[in-house]
Amino acid sequence: MELINFILHVDQHLLEFIKQYGVWIYAILFLIIFVETGLVVMPFLPGDSLLFAAGALAASTGQMNPWLLIGLLFIAAVLGDTLNYHIGRYIGPRIFEMESRFIKKDHLLKTHVFFEKYGGKTIIIARFMPFIRTFAPFVAGAGRMNYKHFLAFNAIGGLAWVGSFITLGYFFGTHPFVKDNFSHLMLGIIVFSLLPAVIEFVRAKIRSNKASS
Repeated sequence: MELINFILHVDQHLLEFIKQYGVWIYAILFLIIFVETGLVVMPFLPGDSLLFAAGALAASTGQMNPWLLIGLLFIAAVLGDTLNYHIGRYIGPRIFEMESRFIKKDHLLKTHVFFEKYGGKTIIIARFMPFIRTFAPFVAGAGRMNYKHFLAFNAIGGLAWVGSFITLGYFFGTHPFVKDNFSHLMLGIIVFSLLPAVIEFVRAKIRSNKASS
């Protein structure tokens, strides 16, 4: 419940962090983005809503520089995916063959379905999808995806993800309607982001059932 409350009201919590830690807020945001994208056991952190809220607060408080935010969090996102890729390359094949208490096998399989359809572009597309975002680089590493290709998709996706959400938050997050309905907007972003993964998983199930019948 505390995690859900944090995600839906991330703007309020982030404002408290700014008041308490001042310039250290950059380091806190860097760490959160790095951990969400870099550790396959932490897919539930609020990446999209956090970026949007950071952009909105940069505009409303003037205590954060949006360009510095984009630059730092882009680096965090790229480094996180890079770490996740190498973890997947090292232990990934074994995870696919066993049940893990910390890593849900069905999440890995859903991500694998995306790779089957979109290939390397999955790294870019997955940036905008909670859970899939965290598992995509891990699966890429486990599948021995060419590292140079991975790094290119990683950088493009990281810049698109961080840049778009911070920019949207900066220009639209201070609008009265958005501020008054922030929790509903965050919930909408989460649901909308998960739709492609759900649709693709259902399609894969249907194709599998047809093939077996």
